[in-house]
Formats: sequence, C-alpha cells, structure tokens
Amino acid sequence: MTITRQSLLYESKVEYGGWTINHALGCSHGCKYPCYAMSLAKRTGRVKTYEQWCSPQPVENALDLLESELSRYRGRVESVHLSFTTDPFMWDADTQAPNAEMAQLTTAIIRRLNDAGIRVTVLTKGVYPEEFIDQVAGLHEDNQYGVSVVSLTEEFRRQWEPGSAPISARLDSLRRLSQAGTATWVSMEPYPTPNVDPSSADPTALLEAVGFVDKAVFGRWNYSKLVNSYDGVDFHYASVATTVSDWAAEHGIILHIKRGTPLSAEHEADILAIR
Repeated sequence: MTITRQSLLYESKVEYGGWTINHALGCSHGCKYPCYAMSLAKRTGRVKTYEQWCSPQPVENALDLLESELSRYRGRVESVHLSFTTDPFMWDADTQAPNAEMAQLTTAIIRRLNDAGIRVTVLTKGVYPEEFIDQVAGLHEDNQYGVSVVSLTEEFRRQWEPGSAPISARLDSLRRLSQAGTATWVSMEPYPTPNVDPSSADPTALLEAVGFVDKAVFGRWNYSKLVNSYDGVDFHYASVATTVSDWAAEHGIILHIKRGTPLSAEHEADILAIR
C-alpha cells in the first residue's frame, strides 16, 4: 500500500538536521523507546495504531515531487538527510532482508539528488543491501552512511527494536561501506540505562565494534519513566558520556552529544557536514 503527498523536501528542526526527506509513512522496525515519529503520527491522525505504523506506506509520487522541488529550491540545497521520521533502508523481518520497495525508492532518491550535485546522509536500523554497497563508488563522494546501534545484545533488540535488523548485520553492512572508502557514522541514541540493558553500564564493547566510523552521535534515553527511575541515572550518563568522549578523541572520530546529555556543550559537531 502506498500514499501520495503534496510535498517531500523540507528543512528539519531536528537538532543536527537540515534538508530532509521522509519518503514513507510508518516504519517496520516498531521501536518501543517510544518512537517520537510514531507518537507524532498518532497525534496528527496519520496513523491510529502501532500495527498500522509498523506497516509502512511508501510515498508513491516521491520521485515526481523531488523533481519539481529540485527545480524550486535550485541552489539552496547542499545536502539532504534520509530520514528522521521513517527508515530509508528498513528491514523486512518476515523475509530477513531489506524491504525491497523502500530500498529501491531510497536508491533512486539518492541517485537523483547526487545527479543534482547534492550529497546525502543516511541513517538506518536496517541493512544496506549488497547491490547498493556495490554501487556506492558511482555515487557522490561526500555521501555519508550510518546505522543506529545502542546495544550489541540481541535480547535488547528483540524487546525494544523488534522489527529491526540484527545488530551484527547492520554493523557488517556499514563496515563494508567503510571498506569501500565511503564516510560512515553511528548513532548511539537513545542510549539505555542498566535496568533496561545491563550491558549499557560499560560501553567499551559497543565502542570497539563501531571504532571504524568517521563520526558518531551519542545521547541519553528520554521520555521514559523506566529510565528516569534508575537509581544513579545522572551518574550513569555522565560516566558513559565521558567514556564516549575519550573514545572519540582517541580514534579521531567527530562526535556530537545530544542536548540534555552530559558533555553536550563540549561536543556540538555539525554531524552532517563534510568532514
């Protein structure tokens, strides 16, 4: 099932945002943090249930809209982020593979933007398809590709990101992109507390797993009674933020720490800018 829209390209007010495209309504990953995008869609009446949100509807006229908006905004757009309220390479848990329809649409959008001289940043809890990785050498050299990973444990993923790709698969596809010579990044937010995920007390293993990236975002888990009730929540985030900061400095990784998280004032990198 698909939907149509009247506009596609817009300037996001998200903290490290800019020009953005969200080319589907909903996301099959069904994250239960809760997901702010799903909450917004419910508040505005675009979806009514969690199940409806987890059955994404691609924007049928996305490429036609993009064509007209590239003409309208000519000279104003240097980069575009995919995406803040959906996932550009979302995972299909039934087939244990990338959602083919979304991957095809996302790839076409990236190609069209790149053809117009506009670089793209991408973030997913899915997996970059093999055929996409094989094509990246022919795309804009300043594109940046990222994955969201806040834990290495599959138990955490099954509980909080039930429809997302296995963590090892996400990291493997990102590592392949890095080995292909592209810029890569990782989003480690919303980072949990030990009562949610015991492994979060020590982020060392996670940081080692993503040590090949060029950039990183780190942020605490907000809007959760469970997280906020953790005894020592402030100390936990201060400690982990310090560890992340030291790790980034040691590895030469550009780091942005989100507002409301300790050390955010010291790490306000423009994460989507060219390195």
